[in-house]
Amino acid sequence: MKRNGSRSCVTRKSRFGSRERDWLKGDTQRGCVCLYRGTAEPPPPSSGPQTSSNPQTDLQLVLCSTSTTVDELCTQRDGQELYIQLHGDLVRRMDSSEQPLQMVYDYLTSMGYADLTRVQHEAANSDLSCLIRFYSERPVNADQQERTLLKGVFSVRKGKTQLHKWAERQVVLCGTCLIVASVKDSLTGKMHILPLVGGKVEEVKRRQHCLMFSSAGSQAQTYFVNFDSLAEYQRWHRQASKVVSQTVSVVDLSCYSLETVPEYLFYCQDITHLNLRHNFMNLQGSGGLLNLPRFSQLKSLNLSHNRLGVFPECVCEILTLTELNLSCNKIHTIPEQISNLQSLQTLSLDGNHLDSLPKELGDLSQLNSLGLSFNDFSHIPAVLERLSTVDKLAMAGNRVESLDLCTLIRMSHLRNVDLRLNSLRWVKSEALTGMSQVTLLDLRDNLLDSADLSSMCNLETLHCQRNQLGTLTLSGFTLRSLHASSNRLTTVNLYPVPNQLTHMDLSQNLLEYLPDWICDCRKIEVLDITHNLLSELPSRLFNSLSLRRLLTGNNRLQRLPDLLDHVPLEALDLQHNRLKELPESLFCKALNLKFLNASANALESIPPSSQSEESLSTLQELYLSGNNLNENCAALLVGHRNLHVLHMAYNQLLSFPASKLSKLELLEELNLSGNKLKSIPSTVSSCKRLHTLIAHSNHLTVFPEILSLPEIKLVDLSCNELTEIQLAESLPATLQELDLTGNSNLILEHKTLNLFSHITTLKLDQKCAATLGDSLSSSCPWSHGYSEMTGQRNKLCVSVLAVDRFGDGVEACYGIFDGDRNEEVPRLLQCTMGDVLCEELQHSSIDSVYMCNTFLTSHRKLGMAGQKLGASALLCYIHHEATDSGGYLGLTVANVGTCQAVLCRNGRPVQLSKVYSLESCHEEMDRVKLHKAIITEDNKVSGVTCCSCLLGCSYLSPWVLPKPWVHTESLCPQDEFLILGNRALFERVSYQEAVCTVQAVRDPHTAAKKLCSLAQSYGCKDNIGAVVVSLQIGEDSCTCEAPVSTTEPRLTPPAPVLSSVTPTPNDQASLSSSSGVVTEFSSETSASEVGSEAGSTASDENPSSVPGSRPERRCSLHPSSALCGIMVPGSAGTGTHPGIFQRQPTSTMFSSKQSDNGLDSDDEGPLEGVMSNGSKLEVEVDIHCCAFQLRSGAPESPKNSVLKKHCSDYQNGKMPKKNNVVVSATNGCLLAVCGREIAELKKSPSTSSLFGKKLSNGSVVAPEDSHNLIEVALEVPKKKSGYFTAPAQQDPEDQLIVPPSLEQEVREQLKGQSTQVSGLSAPSTPTSLKEPVWDHPHPPTLASSLVPGPAPILQQEVYDTAL
Repeated sequence: MKRNGSRSCVTRKSRFGSRERDWLKGDTQRGCVCLYRGTAEPPPPSSGPQTSSNPQTDLQLVLCSTSTTVDELCTQRDGQELYIQLHGDLVRRMDSSEQPLQMVYDYLTSMGYADLTRVQHEAANSDLSCLIRFYSERPVNADQQERTLLKGVFSVRKGKTQLHKWAERQVVLCGTCLIVASVKDSLTGKMHILPLVGGKVEEVKRRQHCLMFSSAGSQAQTYFVNFDSLAEYQRWHRQASKVVSQTVSVVDLSCYSLETVPEYLFYCQDITHLNLRHNFMNLQGSGGLLNLPRFSQLKSLNLSHNRLGVFPECVCEILTLTELNLSCNKIHTIPEQISNLQSLQTLSLDGNHLDSLPKELGDLSQLNSLGLSFNDFSHIPAVLERLSTVDKLAMAGNRVESLDLCTLIRMSHLRNVDLRLNSLRWVKSEALTGMSQVTLLDLRDNLLDSADLSSMCNLETLHCQRNQLGTLTLSGFTLRSLHASSNRLTTVNLYPVPNQLTHMDLSQNLLEYLPDWICDCRKIEVLDITHNLLSELPSRLFNSLSLRRLLTGNNRLQRLPDLLDHVPLEALDLQHNRLKELPESLFCKALNLKFLNASANALESIPPSSQSEESLSTLQELYLSGNNLNENCAALLVGHRNLHVLHMAYNQLLSFPASKLSKLELLEELNLSGNKLKSIPSTVSSCKRLHTLIAHSNHLTVFPEILSLPEIKLVDLSCNELTEIQLAESLPATLQELDLTGNSNLILEHKTLNLFSHITTLKLDQKCAATLGDSLSSSCPWSHGYSEMTGQRNKLCVSVLAVDRFGDGVEACYGIFDGDRNEEVPRLLQCTMGDVLCEELQHSSIDSVYMCNTFLTSHRKLGMAGQKLGASALLCYIHHEATDSGGYLGLTVANVGTCQAVLCRNGRPVQLSKVYSLESCHEEMDRVKLHKAIITEDNKVSGVTCCSCLLGCSYLSPWVLPKPWVHTESLCPQDEFLILGNRALFERVSYQEAVCTVQAVRDPHTAAKKLCSLAQSYGCKDNIGAVVVSLQIGEDSCTCEAPVSTTEPRLTPPAPVLSSVTPTPNDQASLSSSSGVVTEFSSETSASEVGSEAGSTASDENPSSVPGSRPERRCSLHPSSALCGIMVPGSAGTGTHPGIFQRQPTSTMFSSKQSDNGLDSDDEGPLEGVMSNGSKLEVEVDIHCCAFQLRSGAPESPKNSVLKKHCSDYQNGKMPKKNNVVVSATNGCLLAVCGREIAELKKSPSTSSLFGKKLSNGSVVAPEDSHNLIEVALEVPKKKSGYFTAPAQQDPEDQLIVPPSLEQEVREQLKGQSTQVSGLSAPSTPTSLKEPVWDHPHPPTLASSLVPGPAPILQQEVYDTAL
């Protein structure tokens, strides 16, 4: 980065200078508005970060206040009008009275920002343009213009004969017609209209760039148009081909930011369907809504999402209308003129503010569909009694509190009643007469505690999920489908027996027994009774001759009745019961059984596949995880020749019979994890269709012979005892993921690494020699392990952030991000969120403030990737209690979406997070309904997401917000571990089971693996992510910063370089290194894009000085003023330490194929446990920068202050070389070594391994135990902003001038400290920082240390940067 004075490198952010900052300091109601020119096309709403490559003239900063109107801004800049764009979507012309800055303030407040000063700061950030942007003129979108209107002056000839001559004419293609003027360059004369729907457009080969347009019908007309260029020819041909391919005259102008209809469109009198959805249509103007009656044949008109505010009465004059959609227009009343539309059949008024309907609406005799969902009705409108042709009552999402069945009886024409998402508390059924017309009733997501619907004698389908029903009474005459899950039902009363019932869902209730009438149902095919209290199943039900799917999981079943005869059962779910055996005749009698899940029981054996040698089994999926099965049971599987999926994880298998495995030739997925296997039979090579092998947590010593399988994709052999791998000359190209972590004795030869080079995801452990870092990590009272599984998807959409040593002293940060169906947003959050948290901790020590701001800032930093894509996010921060000087630890958890955190305390789960889904959070459901969002039947906002809070998906604002739930829990010795998981994990594994699972395993990595494997065995098909953090919080635990040993220093630099940092008295804020790394990961987003708006690893906020910086937190056992074992001269009393530097971790998936550190790779050698040649690796970048302030007794001036700097002994780090300075990124430190000292360090036995071994791609291998660290790419920045810089290139000619009067005193101090200070890591700032801003009034002076003889001087440059 250059100085702001260089205009050749001025960017958008650097436009904010001292004048603008002075303006902001005056009042929080002041700010600036970024105005973009409309000549450049607006950014497309696609994924990826936004670059700042536009010309400098595209952006203009205008100082204003919250009371400044659009009219005043236009007057100030001699402009005409302003436009606003939200989330990269539509562009709207602003009213002259609107206040742009106040709109930004309101937008930020609705996001979740509470502090007005922070709102002012965020409003001045140009990154906000991805969320809200202002234009000084309407942006030009060429693609929109092409689809809306094409016109030009071309050579035209009418007719196919040669009698007509070519002439220059104005030609227009708009809507469904080709319009040709009778004179050149004018549309005032006679217009020739050629309807194109059903016609033809053909290329004229005898003439270059010529098209023939023909209309349909016997009286077809033809026009030849000769275009001037190939581009024009292709544009017209493409658009005309779409029109002629239509069967009806449809014009779709939705989502075009239109204010009026194009004037040429009114020449198309054959238009029958006009879609103007999601625009900003005005009533007035030449193309306004008042002119729509000019379409004489219009039948369908869609004006939804146009912010109309009122019902456009002009549409009541279009008497030909049969379909009218006015949804989501903030309409409060319907005019009486609606009765003019006698041909109207469909009227959609959803998502408005209606609370009543006019009586004139009853005059619409042909109206058969009326949409009134998500309005403000408190009762069913009486006018519906007159609408005799309306067969569906669509009133979901209103405010109806009671349903009187007498009202429905009077509406005898209704067949379908939709009252979901209301506030229904009771159903009144006082009438003695039956209700024969209603066949479908939807009462989902209400507040009913009982319902008597026995009077609905013809009811066929009932939805009453997610109520509070204790009793339910129904008529069974015509009942076909009953959905009553998630209630409190103890019984269901039906009379008579529902002989037509085919599907019934009674899951998640309180049933202790099944009603007798269920066994008498003759046609029932699907029965879901999972998550109840059942202890037995009736024999008649299990032997039903109609039942095909029986789901009985999560009950208390101890045995199953025997099968007496052949049954058509196809799917049987028995998981999470207390079964010790299965019926002996199960596979013999259920010959159609294709799916069986008996996981999480106490099975010790399984029944044989047949009673003879010939087996007729059709079983395809078998899940038996979490039982007590041994290898004898595995031998019984040979009869299931059609088996595709086999899960036998966490049993007692000592081996798997080789001869039996070879018989399973159709096997595609095999999971044998958590057993006691020492080898996988070599006959696995007979399973030619096998694509997934999961065998972690065993005792495998030999790599199985599976890499020769032609379709193998995923192999997980982690947590075993592998020592070496013998491979063939080549590997299958289909192999995408190989996990070898947790094999501590595994040694990989260089040849093996080269063979693994093409694997998309390779996970390896790295061995690290005992170093000083080990002693530091050993004092850390926690450790972590994590696991991610893709399931049946082709990509992993879950990312994990895990840092055991975070920030100053004993702190940690863990996070999990779930993108559901996108992988880009989770990876961006994984890269940036830890850095953002580091910076927010510099602004505030209040947990709710810094956590909330971390999420909101991360939401903004997603850039354009977060406009259409989103992710659930959970962040856990372990830290010292802010109000406790005794050093007790606290856990702050923040989350949005469905990721959850559970703490094990005294063996019991403690939920720390909040699930932000519409089904589980009634408050969020009410908030979303209040903003008139359309919630589909699967409870998704606009059919997109079931979450009401997400990071990203900004186009769904204000329905979906990024504001998190924040909770802080004090940690105590009874806290054993912490579990983080995504929605897929906790949907299948309960909190209590997760806690018991981890308690039985203890090792965090193995426990996380087990959680994910169990979730898959329980039926999960989605991405699964789990993080397990083991806690050792003892009452006598020291939670202060671990002391650095000074007795046995492992690394002694030949010539220590000493320097000092001394803050001025006015500077009380602690320094922030914002350290990170430059990583390159594999996704749709390139590394350069991540470095811009979406993927920056450091925030752009101005970390202004905070009164009273965060003091060093010490535990009650170590209240000494010594700083981490370093005796501070003259430290009498307590004080803050502004030299403490925060670490910023980054954890991501990246491809080392893209990395190029410039190192020589000629001398290649075999490496242990490391891959090379560009395979994508799973990496945790763990960098810790720490600078300590050494204060002398009475410093006279900044140049006399001293910072003592030693090189740490973290070994085998990756060391990119730049400007003669080598920077090593290792576990917990940065190592900076001058170029002239490298040779001496290489010779030292204690430091020779520091430089690692080079691979063929130029990487330097850095062994690391935690989190599978493979490579760390850290590039030394060229120049830095703020008052701390990277290690500068030293000049031997530079000397530090020491006054003669102080020389002897300084020498004595250095001599006394040299034996006490063991080392100090050199802080560094990554090149990926954008433009960090330091707002301290007096930055400290950074000078070189004083040593005998000449010593270099570290220079510092502070640049003026933007907010």
